[in-house]
Amino acid sequence: MKNILVVCAGNSCRSQIAHGYLNYFGFKKANIYSAGLEKHGIEPRAIATMQEDGINIKEHTSNLIEEYSHIDFDFIISVCDHASENFPTDFITKAVIIHHHFKDPAAVKGNNRQIHDAFENTRIEIKDFCRRFVRQYL
Repeated sequence: MKNILVVCAGNSCRSQIAHGYLNYFGFKKANIYSAGLEKHGIEPRAIATMQEDGINIKEHTSNLIEEYSHIDFDFIISVCDHASENFPTDFITKAVIIHHHFKDPAAVKGNNRQIHDAFENTRIEIKDFCRRFVRQYL
């Protein structure tokens, strides 16, 4: 069984969405973890957008990368440029590093519809990425 870590700046939104989809598409093929350079808590709109697609991430926790230093990862996926550029190099062992920046929907300013659309668009992009990742690597 492969160990996969999804990393973002605050482990509140994009990494949580990816964590949910990797669990779904890679069911029983990998152990999925997500963490951040900082711990910001789970973004409620990330939970809501995943529920719209039938994926429950309500019980996820926001974690720091250091909490997983005892795990030997096969893949580390960074989902934002900040995490990719600031990832602690002493943490990387044999893991294959994959980076794909997704827009941060939590940073969008606007009315409820615009914010909802931003979360939905990011969710769809992450879903497609995770589906392809599982097909290719798992």
